[in-house]
Amino acid sequence: MSQDPEDLKRAAAQAAAELVADGMRLGLGTGSTVRHLLPAIAARGLRDLRCVATSEATAAQARELGLPVEAFEALDALDLAIDGADQVAPDLWLVKGGGGAHVREKVVAEAAARFVVIVDERKVVPALGAPVPLELLAFGLPATLAAVAPATVRPGAPPSPDGHVIADHHGPVDDPAALAARLDAVAGVVGHGLFAPALVHDVLVARPGGVEHLRAGGPRS
Repeated sequence: MSQDPEDLKRAAAQAAAELVADGMRLGLGTGSTVRHLLPAIAARGLRDLRCVATSEATAAQARELGLPVEAFEALDALDLAIDGADQVAPDLWLVKGGGGAHVREKVVAEAAARFVVIVDERKVVPALGAPVPLELLAFGLPATLAAVAPATVRPGAPPSPDGHVIADHHGPVDDPAALAARLDAVAGVVGHGLFAPALVHDVLVARPGGVEHLRAGGPRS
């Protein structure tokens, strides 16, 4: 297999598409690897899928490929969610949100009976590092940025899918759980891009020799 990153993303996406079964309620993530996932799912010719998308870009591509997309308000749970990640640590802590949809992505992941992450080998890191994406209320933005310092609004970033400000935390991520708790405690933080291992059931990592399957410690209770 070629070591071209797009080929690796495609391989991870194809492996994940094989997990999708007829009749599933499916959550679709956002990002460059998901762009390969959607045609892989469409090529399987499955029927009776009910899909929700974490961004308008994903929804538009899915519909173009003939995948049915509906509002998440019509469903109260999902069977499977598939998404990419910016960083994957050995203990399966994730950083997500390079595309600015991390709050919706987390909502979808939490609603899914199984959350599968698809990445190429470049996203697997020895330890998480900055930046950590943030979604912030515009109201009181300077005060919120001060409370989560060091942080800056992401230059040129469009609003999140729900109209909020996209920013990045630039401090150390030595203790992801502690940082997640600190960010969650700030009222102006709508959400952040730290995903705990408890959310993650499987990570499919595409390498030149094939797709490696990393599994978390079983289904969430």
